[in-house]
Amino acid sequence: MPDHKLTATPGQTVGPFYGYALPWPGDNELVPPAKAGAVQLHGYVYDGAGTPVPDAILEIWQPDENGVVSRESGSLRRDGFTFTGFGRNEVDPQGRFVFSTVDPGPTEAGKAPFISVVIFARGLLNRLFTRIYLPESTETLAADPLLSSLEPAERNRLIATREADGSLRFDIRLQGEDETPFLRFPGHED
Repeated sequence: MPDHKLTATPGQTVGPFYGYALPWPGDNELVPPAKAGAVQLHGYVYDGAGTPVPDAILEIWQPDENGVVSRESGSLRRDGFTFTGFGRNEVDPQGRFVFSTVDPGPTEAGKAPFISVVIFARGLLNRLFTRIYLPESTETLAADPLLSSLEPAERNRLIATREADGSLRFDIRLQGEDETPFLRFPGHED
């Protein structure tokens, strides 16, 4: 049998036709908004021209406030008590997303805490991956391997802004001069 190299099936555009099947009630509430320690994570998704993208869906994965990665099932059935570390939110017509969550803790001592983000949007052949870092973790941010590999301007685009009300603001730019740095994983080529 000859030695053949198989090629992966190419990606196909992911939207905007997926919106009716993916959202579910409470999908953006990793914790109830009124829970002690709850924080609002919000922002906008913009295209390369700076126009809001009205039909994107974001997923986030994160550890709890103690840095524990949940092994609980039931992400699609919120019970108000179990933290699963997973949330999904479709943006509104102005491109805005909102999650009710907690500040993630570091998964290891000395590591910078972050929230993993996956973006699905019209025109994307594959989903995009990025991270949201907390702004208060200055010492661990400086030592983070991913952030250290980036230019200062790119690095700053992965760090959320803490607003006066305690919420976290993080805007995502899919292309252009201030494009959000996106991650590439082995086996996830364009």
